[in-house]
Amino acid sequence: MDGPYIRVEDSGLMMPLREDVTTIGRGRSVDVQLSDPSVSRLHAEIVRRGPYAYVTDLGLSRNGTRVNGRLVARRVLEDGDVLSFGAARCRVFGIAVEELAAEVELRRPAAPELTRRELDVVTSLCRPALSDEAFVAPATAREIAADLVVTEAAVKQHLLRLYQKFRIPEGANRRVRLANEVVALGLVRPLPPTEKAGLAQAERAGEEGRARREGREEQGGRAAWAGAPSVPAPSPPPPPEVAAPAQGGRSSRAGGVAAAAPG
Repeated sequence: MDGPYIRVEDSGLMMPLREDVTTIGRGRSVDVQLSDPSVSRLHAEIVRRGPYAYVTDLGLSRNGTRVNGRLVARRVLEDGDVLSFGAARCRVFGIAVEELAAEVELRRPAAPELTRRELDVVTSLCRPALSDEAFVAPATAREIAADLVVTEAAVKQHLLRLYQKFRIPEGANRRVRLANEVVALGLVRPLPPTEKAGLAQAERAGEEGRARREGREEQGGRAAWAGAPSVPAPSPPPPPEVAAPAQGGRSSRAGGVAAAAPG
């Protein structure tokens, strides 16, 4: 086979590398499809630059990409290198041989300066990578808009500026490339499984502690209510007294009138 190509070890399938980007994963639309369940839908890319080629892990799978057994984010390839995508193994051939150091890493460019809102957008973009799911894809513009409570048009404008800042060329999988650059530069770091487990345990412990405190407060309130002294009900007020008519009152009034007559 003329030119660089990749061979899948399990099946023996050989695929020539594209002139620009060759996608690798378990999805149906990738160039090199691997059926192993440890491979994500869009796992990695092999990029050609003239006679050179390098592999880029997309950073959205916990299983990672290895070159000759070493976990890498981006690595220049040499003829005969063994690539491991999760548990699937491949080899690359036909790459021009040069007298270079055995291990050549591409230098990571300095992270561009981002505004607060742009940092929120890239964090939301890569949020699926922080989940416990093994196979994830970056968030869509609609999902980012819902997460940040902004319009989808505003998110797309931010993404266009981010593509320019991170020098992401036009083409397919542009959001994936942006997410990969963000993860590779360390702007968004997926938590290791041990830290995720620790955070989940701490959250559960906090919820259990709050439940115990609320239970104790409720029991204390019932006990205080049960031990409180009983207060007798107020007795009804006595009925109003009715004065009895004075004896001889009528005679006195009559006598008074009679006494006034003679004068």
